[in-house]
Amino acid sequence: MSIFRFPPLVWLGIGILIISLGIRQSFGIFMMPISDTFQSGREFFSLAIAVQNLLFGAFQPFVGMAADRFGAKRVVALGGVAYALGLYLTSIATDSSILYLSMGMLVGFGLSATSYVIVLGAIAKVVPAEHTAKAFGLTTAAGSFGMFAVIPGAQSLLANFDWQTAMQVFAMAAALIVAFSAFVNTANKHAGVAAASNDNQTLREALAEAFRHPGYWLIHAGFFVCGFQVMFIATHLPSYIADKGLPGNTAAMALAYVGIFNIFGSYFWGLMGDRFNKRYVMTSLYTMRAIVLALFVTVPLSTQSATVFGAAIGFCWLGTVPLTSGLVRQIFGARYMSTLYGLVFFTHQIGSFLGAWVGGRVFDHYGSYTPIWWTTVILAIVAALLHLPINDKPVTRPVIQPA
Repeated sequence: MSIFRFPPLVWLGIGILIISLGIRQSFGIFMMPISDTFQSGREFFSLAIAVQNLLFGAFQPFVGMAADRFGAKRVVALGGVAYALGLYLTSIATDSSILYLSMGMLVGFGLSATSYVIVLGAIAKVVPAEHTAKAFGLTTAAGSFGMFAVIPGAQSLLANFDWQTAMQVFAMAAALIVAFSAFVNTANKHAGVAAASNDNQTLREALAEAFRHPGYWLIHAGFFVCGFQVMFIATHLPSYIADKGLPGNTAAMALAYVGIFNIFGSYFWGLMGDRFNKRYVMTSLYTMRAIVLALFVTVPLSTQSATVFGAAIGFCWLGTVPLTSGLVRQIFGARYMSTLYGLVFFTHQIGSFLGAWVGGRVFDHYGSYTPIWWTTVILAIVAALLHLPINDKPVTRPVIQPA
């Protein structure tokens, strides 16, 4: 299936993810100005972002269940409201503790209801199974385009205005998600997408089936590593680069390169997932990550090396999303994908919580990010090995014939 023949929901999902994830990936740019405003160490902002990511994940199973039961439209609308409100409250905060509510809880919930679990779960219901990884890859790439487009915009806003104004601009952008949600519709399913064997399965049965599957837990473990790595980099790379005395726009450029190369990488890895065994593709992706991270730590840091690192790590940045969600779809089917992938994404966000928080904790204690960089290398190697033993064959269920 050509990408131009994908249902309209795919393109609508792209628009939602550009806003939702584009804003999210820019938060690292705000670490230093917000920390300076409240006269706090980096651990304070790191913990606020860590809380956001933990709640982002913790809400995922519940919003996934809500989307599977009541439809994605209502969930996305509610998420857009929470996201915009959280950003606005952050902009007017006069006490640092407010950020745990606004940037942490409200934005965390907003992200959970407007990002991959809900969007990909809706798309799985309207795209044929043999083309889901490609569709997921294209949609995932949208978040990367948002990163490429929004981070330079955030840097420009901070250069010309204060961070509070920048947050208010982002709040208005997040409010657009509510308008987009009115057009989310999964009622007209593509022929053959929903298998008859899935139609009579209950949510309780689907959860029990997944929990008994050893491969499901290996998928969880691999996605935990992904969350730890990407959130550590997104949150702490700007400060790491600034600590080395490089110009302020170097970090913004490196993260922008992460975004633009992830556009190509996400679609590439999704395409490979449709053509080859997803387990081996995942192993290749994590091996590439390990090599890129190890080279970045060992090669002397410069504007050029930071930019090259952004491009290289960007190419394998979120390629895990179409592959991981594709594995869940391939093994367990589309009906309860939002719930099952939501649980996997919760594990991803536990990793994100630790990546964001521990990075700041280690820096404040040791005055260096080096131990965490090498931890990400080791974890990438572990994740590459974890995917090899996964049994990725679709589970078999009795088909109940209509009376």
